[in-house]
Amino acid sequence: MPEGWNHTLVSLKNFIAAQLANDTAAPSAPSVHAPSLPAGARTIPREQHNISRRQISDAALQVLNGLHRAGYQAYLVGGSVRDLLLGREPKDFDVCTDARPEEVRKLFRRNARLIGRRFILAHVQFGREIIEVATFRGGANERQAVSSSGRILADNVYGSLEEDAQRRDFTVNALYYNIADRSIVDFWGAWADIETQRLRMIGEAEQRFHEDPVRMLRATRFAAKLGFQLDSAIEAATPSCRELLREVPPARLYEEVGKLFLAGFAQQSLATLQRYGLFAALFPQLAEVLEREDQGAARELVQLSLGNTDSRVSAGKSVHPAFLFAAMLWPVLLAEQERLVSEDKPEAVAMQQAASAVLEENRGQIAIPRRFTLTIREIWDLQARFHRRGGRRPFALLAHERFRAAFDFLLLRRDAGADLAALGQWWQQFQDADGEGRKQLIETARLEDRDAESPLGPLPASENKRGKRRRRRRNPKQTSESVTVVESD
Repeated sequence: MPEGWNHTLVSLKNFIAAQLANDTAAPSAPSVHAPSLPAGARTIPREQHNISRRQISDAALQVLNGLHRAGYQAYLVGGSVRDLLLGREPKDFDVCTDARPEEVRKLFRRNARLIGRRFILAHVQFGREIIEVATFRGGANERQAVSSSGRILADNVYGSLEEDAQRRDFTVNALYYNIADRSIVDFWGAWADIETQRLRMIGEAEQRFHEDPVRMLRATRFAAKLGFQLDSAIEAATPSCRELLREVPPARLYEEVGKLFLAGFAQQSLATLQRYGLFAALFPQLAEVLEREDQGAARELVQLSLGNTDSRVSAGKSVHPAFLFAAMLWPVLLAEQERLVSEDKPEAVAMQQAASAVLEENRGQIAIPRRFTLTIREIWDLQARFHRRGGRRPFALLAHERFRAAFDFLLLRRDAGADLAALGQWWQQFQDADGEGRKQLIETARLEDRDAESPLGPLPASENKRGKRRRRRRNPKQTSESVTVVESD
């Protein structure tokens, strides 16, 4: 349970009890899209909530106070308010205001720039911190560009604080901290939802998903991150709206994937996505592989990679998206390689073609950036070279800039059940040994590597469901190109 949670619950219970004495029920989400504000909307004065200015970043305070001094309304909004109430440390601070983007840029001059097409925002930078400033959004009108399925394509429609509250997606993201008097404005009974750990949609869930299908992913992300239960209306609307995610640009899906799997709650995210049938929209090939009964090792590899990522985030260590994607797509790579080998492709060629096909397919789904796909491919390619320990090859591999990531991945495969314990131990000894010790290790492995029939080495039975490698005659006319690909640094 997050630090400060007990204190927050006590405060919320006392406040809600006092408020509900005059109101028999907390306001519930309206049943139609873009509803009128609930009659129970309330302002919580500073003395009745636990948020202090000391908990808000200096950059956010400069933006809030700067807008306020210039005569504009200025509110801290969304996840930062929610997280502060929960006793969590916000990842970032977002501000909303009645100032137009051009006015924000003029007010903060060199510190501000405008971004976005679908909805123009101002980014105000102080040092390394960027504060996102959004103008109050208005209600739906003819200026909105909407697709045939109802997805909002352009949304530069401005309005009031009340209209902005209508446009928010979930109740817990519609809390506004007013810098003018340090109060919190709660339009939709979010405090009650925080107490009951419930994620509830503002408006009619299916309509809101049609407006922006990514809200389904956001719902699962918040459920995984906060440990909240999705409201029954969200659960009911998700199955019929899943296909809408196909309309979302791959680059935007990649951003959401990063938030789901690289923020410290990756295992919970996977479980929640699978529960609501959304994982296949992000990784269709992997979802298909993981559903097969004979892919226990693949499921274990994915779980270990996600758990390793969560542990590193929890320990304050860096995480590399390429390593995680290399692990998550490895089962798909092996399945595609096996298919190509069954078509009489040499194993080395099949591996290269499979890597290209898998990365290209996923680029069309979640647009993994090229800088990461290159690293993913290097990690995959180096797995083959761990099996070749004769001559100068171990020294060349040890000097490779991706050696550490590739070796960690080898050990991850081992931990997931691949028969790599001896190989992993050999390479660990090779790293630790002096010059003479390395020579001895190479000599002990030389004959074994010389007799290996495949440049990839035999795939362990746990990673290749056939349980044995395909025997193939050596072709003396094999092109140098196919060999060079495997040996390339």
